[in-house]
This record gives sequence, structure tokens and C-alpha cells, in this order.
Amino acid sequence: MWAGVRHRQKRLNELFRRELTGLILGGLKDPRLNGVTISEVRAAKDLSFATVYIRAESGVEEAIEGLDHAAGFIRRHLGQTLSLRRIPEFRFVADDTFEHASRIEELLRQAKENEVGRDD
Repeated sequence: MWAGVRHRQKRLNELFRRELTGLILGGLKDPRLNGVTISEVRAAKDLSFATVYIRAESGVEEAIEGLDHAAGFIRRHLGQTLSLRRIPEFRFVADDTFEHASRIEELLRQAKENEVGRDD
């Protein structure tokens, strides 16, 4: 039973990601959303809210403002398009996993260099 719940959650997250991507590419005309990519969506189990991780070519704060501004339209559109009882409230945040990974790699490189320097 629990595996089915997790599988449903993954399917819903992917469904929201695809639908939001489609809206950004074709349904929303806000210039702040140019070059915005949805990297991941994580919806709560009860679908009360969903965190949407975005990347932007430039101005991620502006992109978040644009998406926040369009949040009502997005929920209405998804409510009409998807056969779900509840459409979550979306929270848009910057996806900084790439920056975190780069920072970790840099720290590991520095640690390795320090270790090699001590061996001399």
C-alpha cells in the first residue's frame, strides 16, 4: 500500500511539472518568465501545497515574482485541465542544487589539495 502512495505522489509531481512547463512555454505571456525552467515539483501528500523549484537564465527573483503573480491563473487552469479534487497552492523557489553541488566539489578539491600538500 505505501509503495502505491509514493508512486502516486511521484506521478502527481511529474504531472504538475509537465503542466507548469507547458503553461510557462505557451500560456503565460509575462516577459519575466523567459528562460524559466521547472526542475522539480514536490507536492504535499494532501495536495494542500506544492513547492516548485525553478531555474532561470537571468533574474530568478523576477521569475518568482512573475509566477507568484500568475498563481491564481495557474491554479484555475490546472483545475479545469486536470481531473483532481484538489489543486495545490504553489510556492515557487529558486533551484540551487547546481550551486550546492559546485560548492561541494570545490571544497572536496581543496581538501584533496591540502592533503597532497601535507604528504610532501
